Amino acid sequence: MRTHSKQRLFVYWLIVLALLSSQAIARSAQAEDGYDLWLRYRPVEAAWLHRYQNVASELVGGADGSTLLAARSELARALSGLLGAAPRSGPRPTRDGAIVFGTPTSSTVIAALHLDLHAAGREGYLVRSVTIDRHRATVIAANEDIGVLYGVYRFLRLLQTREPVEHLDVMSAPQLQYRVLDHWDNLDGTVERGYAGASIWDWQTLPDYLAPRYTDYARACASLGINGAVLTNVNASALSLTPRYLNKAAALANVFRAYGLHIYLSARFSAPIEIGGLKTADPLDPAVRAWWRAKADEIYHIIPDFGGFLVKANSEGQPGPQDYGRSHADGANMLAEALAPHGGIVMWRAFVYSQEQPADRATQAYTEFAPLDGKFHDHVFIQLKNGPIDFQPREPFHPLFGAMPHTPLILEVQITKEYLGFATHLAYLGPMWEETLDADTYTRGPGTTVRKIISGMAGVANIGADRNWCGSVFDQANWYAFGRLAWDPDLKSDAIAEQWVRMTFSNDPAFVHPVVAMMMGSREAVVDYMTPLGLHHQMARDSHYGPGPWVSGGPRADWTSVYYNRADAQGIGFDRTASGSNAVAQYAPSVAARFSSLGSTPENLLLWFHHLPWDYRLPSGVTLWDELVRHYSRGVDTVAAMRKTWAGLASYVDAERYTQVAAFLAIQQQEAQWWRDASIAYFQSLSHLPLPKGYAPPPYSLQYYESLCFPYAPGNPGVHSPTCGQ
Repeated sequence: MRTHSKQRLFVYWLIVLALLSSQAIARSAQAEDGYDLWLRYRPVEAAWLHRYQNVASELVGGADGSTLLAARSELARALSGLLGAAPRSGPRPTRDGAIVFGTPTSSTVIAALHLDLHAAGREGYLVRSVTIDRHRATVIAANEDIGVLYGVYRFLRLLQTREPVEHLDVMSAPQLQYRVLDHWDNLDGTVERGYAGASIWDWQTLPDYLAPRYTDYARACASLGINGAVLTNVNASALSLTPRYLNKAAALANVFRAYGLHIYLSARFSAPIEIGGLKTADPLDPAVRAWWRAKADEIYHIIPDFGGFLVKANSEGQPGPQDYGRSHADGANMLAEALAPHGGIVMWRAFVYSQEQPADRATQAYTEFAPLDGKFHDHVFIQLKNGPIDFQPREPFHPLFGAMPHTPLILEVQITKEYLGFATHLAYLGPMWEETLDADTYTRGPGTTVRKIISGMAGVANIGADRNWCGSVFDQANWYAFGRLAWDPDLKSDAIAEQWVRMTFSNDPAFVHPVVAMMMGSREAVVDYMTPLGLHHQMARDSHYGPGPWVSGGPRADWTSVYYNRADAQGIGFDRTASGSNAVAQYAPSVAARFSSLGSTPENLLLWFHHLPWDYRLPSGVTLWDELVRHYSRGVDTVAAMRKTWAGLASYVDAERYTQVAAFLAIQQQEAQWWRDASIAYFQSLSHLPLPKGYAPPPYSLQYYESLCFPYAPGNPGVHSPTCGQ
C-alpha cells in the first residue's frame, strides 16, 4: 500500500508540474503582447536586485478599505515580479526595508510619525525614507486613501525605471483637479475614431459580468493619476441615461471606485424629449428643468459618486439650447443646477460650428463663447480643444484660452490619432501637448501660459478591445503621456517618453536613448508629410484616411480641404490677418501682432495665418514651393530613419512586439510616401513649378491619387460609402 501511495503521489506531482509548466508557457506566450502596458513588473537586473530588496522586505499597511487593499495588492504584485518574491506583511516594521503605507487615520504607525501632509491635499502623497523602531523604512503616506494608491504607483515607477530609492523625500499633488479620459464609445460596441478594435465596455454582459479587463483599465488609469472616465460618445445616445444603462454604468463604477476613477456620461440635450416624453428640451422651460433635476437625483441614487455630464451641443447637427433661441450658458447652467446638489459638474464642449457658416470656421467658438465669460454656473467647465479647428497635426493654441478669465477651462486633446495616421503611424504626442501647454496667451501679461489657465485635461481615448489596448504598442505612450501631463503639466515630454520606454521595454541605455529620440521626432515627421508649414485639414473626406488636398464640394465648405489650403495658381495658405478673416484679432494684442507679421509668425504656422505666393522667399532664401517639397520629403526620410533605428534593436524586444512595430513602421513609410507624392502632385498642378533639384517627382499622376477609394477605413462607424462620396 505504501508503494502504491508513493506511486500515486509521484504521478500527482508529475501532473501538478505539467500543469504548472503549461500555465507558465501560456503566461510566457501572452506576457509580451502589450496587455501589461507600462505595468509589466519584469525582474530587475542582478545589479539592482539587492538594493531594492533592502527597501522592500516587508509591507506594513493601514486599515482595510478597497483602495488600500488595491494599494497592497499592487505592491505585492509588483514586488513579486520585480524582486522574485512577495515581501512579508506585518503590523509594524520588524526589519530594515519595510514599506509603510496608509493615512494618519488608517495607520497608527504613520500617525505616530506626525508627517506634514498639508501640501499633499486630497489626492497627493508623500514618499519618504524614515526610521521606525530603529529600522529603515519607506513611508507612503497621504491624507486620503486614493493618495496612498497614487504614491504606491510613484514608488513602483522609481523601481521600474531603476532610480535609487534609499533616500527618498517626494511630495506630489496633482496640479489639475480634473484628469479625464473621454471614450467616444457607442452603445452598439463601435467606437467613433477608434483604431484599437471594439469598445472595451461590453454593454450586453454588463452588469452581470465584470471582465477582469475593467480592473486592469482602472489600474492603468490610477497609475497615472487619471481620475475620471466618460463612458459614452459625445455624439450621445439618450438611452445611456435610462435605468437599464445606468445600472450597467454603475457596475463599472463599482469596479473603478477603489482606483479613484469617477465615471461621467455624455448627455444628449434632447433627452427630455427622446426618453422623457416632453415636447421640448428648452432649458428655460420649468418642466425641462424639473426633468433634469429628477434625472440627476436618479443617477446619484444609482451611482453615488457620479462625476457629471459631458455635453456636445449645437455642433455637427447635435441638439442644443440654440435650437430654442437660448445660449450655451442657458443650457449648461440648467444641467449644472441639476448636478450641483450632488457635487457633479458639466463639461460643456466649445467645439461648435452651426449651419450658419462663418467666413472662417476657426473663429466660431470664440464668437459664441467669449461674450459668455463669467456667465456660467460654478459647476460648469468649458472644454476647449487644443486648437481652433479640430485636432490637427499642428495648430496654434485656441484663442479662447486667453479670452475667458472668469470661466474654468478644461484642455481637450485627442489621444486617438484621427488626424495623425491612426494606430499604424508612430506619432508620440507628448511634444504636441507640451507645445499647447507652453503657449503664452498673454491674458494677464507675459507668462500666462495655457498650463496656468486650465483646471483640467480631457483626452479622447485611444483604448479598445485589442489585446494591446491601443492598436499598437507605441500608441500606449500617448495614453501614458496624457496621464502624466494631466497630473503635472510642467513635465517635459522627453522625460515622460523615457519613463515610458523604460517601463514598457528596457532600461538599457543602448535601447532607451535611440527609441526616445525616435519618439521625440515622430510627431514632427507626421506634420512634415501631412501638413507642413501650417497647412491643415488636408485629409480625405469623412474617414480622414490618407491625403485629400483636392477635396471640395459636399454639404459644407468647411468640411473640405480646399477651404483650408486656398491653393490656386498664385499661392497657398489661409489669410487670417486683418486683410483676410482677421482671426488673429481673437488673440491678445501682442499675440495677434506676432501672428499678423510675416517676420514674426513661426514658420511652422506660416500657412495657417498667411496666403503667400509660391515663389515667396523664406528667411533661409528658399522659396515657399521648394520648402514645401523639402518638408514633405523630410517626413518620409524621418520615417525611413525610424525603421532603420528599430531594425537595429531586435535583441532588446520580445518577438511579438518587435514584429508588430516593425510592420507598422513599414506601413507608415509607405503611407508617408503616398502623402508626400499625392500632395506634391496636387499642389504642383496649381503652382506649375518644377521640383527642387534632387527631389523625385510623384510616380503616378494626380488623377491616380484622386481615384484611390477606401470605403471601409476604420474609426468612423456608419460612414461606409462604396463610392467614397463620388
